[in-house]
Amino acid sequence: MTRHVLVARQDSMGDVLLAGPAARAVAAGAGRVTMLCGPRGRAAAELLAGVDEVVVAHAGWIDAEPRPVTREAVEELVDRLVDLEIDQALVLTSFHQSPLPLALMLRMAGVPTIAAVSVDYPGSLLDVRHRVDDDIHEVERGLSLAATLGYRLPEGDDGRLRVRLGGAPEVPDLDRPYVVVHPGASVPARAWAPERHAALADTLVETGRRVVVTGDASERPLTSLVAGPKRPGVVDLGGRVELAGLAQVLAGAEVVVVGNTGPAHLAAAVGTPVVSLFSPVVPAVRWRPWGVAHELLGDQGAACAGSRARVCPVAGHPCLDGVSVGEVAAAVDRLARTSTVQEVAG
Repeated sequence: MTRHVLVARQDSMGDVLLAGPAARAVAAGAGRVTMLCGPRGRAAAELLAGVDEVVVAHAGWIDAEPRPVTREAVEELVDRLVDLEIDQALVLTSFHQSPLPLALMLRMAGVPTIAAVSVDYPGSLLDVRHRVDDDIHEVERGLSLAATLGYRLPEGDDGRLRVRLGGAPEVPDLDRPYVVVHPGASVPARAWAPERHAALADTLVETGRRVVVTGDASERPLTSLVAGPKRPGVVDLGGRVELAGLAQVLAGAEVVVVGNTGPAHLAAAVGTPVVSLFSPVVPAVRWRPWGVAHELLGDQGAACAGSRARVCPVAGHPCLDGVSVGEVAAAVDRLARTSTVQEVAG
């Protein structure tokens, strides 16, 4: 029987990328795979291997900046799910998220089989209520859920993150080799100070490296500060590339310096080593860069550990501000020796 399977992950870009191996496992055994994501994850979902179609719906119970949940929006999603004629659904969530609101909508849409990890009692909302250890990586969590419905990665698939790299005409030509410095983060608690990123760019240039500073359109003031005014050896790409283009830029880098935010997972998905300025507000065991050479910098035992804080609750932001520019530069040097830069079509 050819099955149409829905894989849902309705939060951020990075979380959608971490769902990629589970989506590939499903694709290996299903006839068709649809990814249901939130607006923040759409661009990432469109890059995932094994996904045939992407459906976007904001989840007020998942999104970090939730909009009101309305009857109109719920009915619209249920009708869309009915039209898709789904045979099975996997609702992927992190340990602190509930799959049950979406499971209710899937049940209303008549989906025969619904699987999720759920701490809360699901009643008749789930056909498979999976249980896992909280302290496993998000990739392993997703693959474990897929396995409950018989879906496993095919032979030869190593389970790393993966995206489809294609031509992106807006990507500028960059002189190689270069190191990417991505100073932005999804929330302030996960960000190293802008001034330290700028000092890092100076240090890397002084030691003979080229630096490319990246960020989205909203981060142009930040990338401009880090790159400096026409600083030799530094290119500011803030706001100049979309996600597909950023993937190509990261694939061409020796090393990426980035916080625990979406582009860290995009770098892992293109196989580039990561110097991870990792704030412990979320556990590294669940969200560290997956399947790629990396170094975690930051005090993982700091007072903010596990708090999921969006703004640092500790004066002075010691978990990251305790990391020196020299430590980051040294980590870049170590990882650059392991790098095999990809050739990417422009």
